[in-house]
Amino acid sequence: MKKVDRRSALTIGLAAASAALVKPAAVQAAAAMGSKDTSPWPGVVVRTYGDTGTASLIPGFATVSMRDIIMQPGSKTAGPPMPNPMVCHILQGEMRIEQEGKRWTAGKNYVWTCNKDTMEQAYNDSRTVAVMRVTDLKA
Repeated sequence: MKKVDRRSALTIGLAAASAALVKPAAVQAAAAMGSKDTSPWPGVVVRTYGDTGTASLIPGFATVSMRDIIMQPGSKTAGPPMPNPMVCHILQGEMRIEQEGKRWTAGKNYVWTCNKDTMEQAYNDSRTVAVMRVTDLKA
């Protein structure tokens, strides 16, 4: 086994310290976006980023905003009509989606849309946490 000299020890120490700093920076990015958590249904957290949304360049929509729906295993949403058009994207896990009489399983990276007043309910039938990112388009 080789002996570690001072220069090698310093290099290893700096590399370890740099690696330790990377993880907290990623956590701070979400907090810096001004997220707010609510729990409208058992086992479901809705994390909203920003309060009012950002001006949209898409014709017919004044603002765009983003939120994550984080669902624990066995949880479900209440299925209210959608308040506005939106784009949904599964970031993690999978959800069973029931929308307007249709049913499918949305796995990681699946993307779909909803229009205003669309009836939809999401279920997490799996054993892992599922996360759906929703981009809201508001008139």
